[in-house]
Amino acid sequence: MSQTSAANVQDYLDQGIRACWYPVLASWEVAQQPVGITRLEQQIVLWRDQQGQVHALEDRCPHRGARLSMGWNLGDRVACWYHGVEVNATGVVTDVPAIDNCPLLGQKCLQSYPVQEKFGAIFLYFGVTATEEPAPLSFPPELSDEASYSQFLCTASWHCNYQYALENVMDPMHGSYLHASSHSMAEGDRKAQMSLQATETGFIFKKNEQSGVNFDWVELGVSGCYWMRLSIPYRQRFGPGGHFWIVGMVVPEDRDNCRVFFWRIRKVQGWQRDLWRFMYRNRLEALHWDVLEQDRVLLENMSPNARDKEYLYQHDVGLSHLRRLLQKQAKQHLAKLAAQQEQQAQPA
Repeated sequence: MSQTSAANVQDYLDQGIRACWYPVLASWEVAQQPVGITRLEQQIVLWRDQQGQVHALEDRCPHRGARLSMGWNLGDRVACWYHGVEVNATGVVTDVPAIDNCPLLGQKCLQSYPVQEKFGAIFLYFGVTATEEPAPLSFPPELSDEASYSQFLCTASWHCNYQYALENVMDPMHGSYLHASSHSMAEGDRKAQMSLQATETGFIFKKNEQSGVNFDWVELGVSGCYWMRLSIPYRQRFGPGGHFWIVGMVVPEDRDNCRVFFWRIRKVQGWQRDLWRFMYRNRLEALHWDVLEQDRVLLENMSPNARDKEYLYQHDVGLSHLRRLLQKQAKQHLAKLAAQQEQQAQPA
């Protein structure tokens, strides 16, 4: 790969890998009023219609460019605060109240985003091209099997590029150091040999000689979205349900900010589910926020251009494999965009 193409690939990745679904907000964050967000450097407005369905569009009025998120929710459409222009959920202008017979009427002027709402989060699909059909979306059983598992969603904004947040989770060894004083990661060896194991959806990166003690393994999966899964052994005094599971996802906001989503999960049913949920809310949630804050503080204070000055070793095989996977995807996406541009440039 030439230096120029390597720079292009990294520039594309810094914005955010596409052809996948991302969680963009917790469900509770979208109520009656339109909400404006930035994800993958795109300004987006979300709102709920009368049936509670979430819709998502470019956050830009096609008339003068004002933010639709500052306007009104009219159910199946939003109206701009500036001049009242109304746009429906597919991006088509349905009314221009200030003038009769406006040429904008009936035109599709804005990009719309496919939406799914699952597990307390709102997912949007970001395609490589605007007309791309969304990929099928599936989740690991700890999320999808809601009858067997109970979960809480934790989400926060971090002032770092999303790739650093992904790589942090793909590094099990940091738990023995950064989180050594936590309630769940104080046990086990502080030295290990690591290995990589392929799976149907991605790979597992694990400690060879230690299992069921600490943060001993992590899995990356790609199934319409990029997710990470790990389990941490819990002592019996932390309630029923066996291991404490975490499923994590990260969405880029822009090159310097991201939003993390972590589902905290136990395998519990019946009265044990109620007990576990009570214990989590009243005791364990604050402890897990402390651990997450340690990650945030460290990543937000990484040295400038940290990746350009690294010296990686054997414990970093997981994040190196992740980088190669993302780079491969980025090259394919850039090739698809180049082919589209070439086709559009050809005379009709």
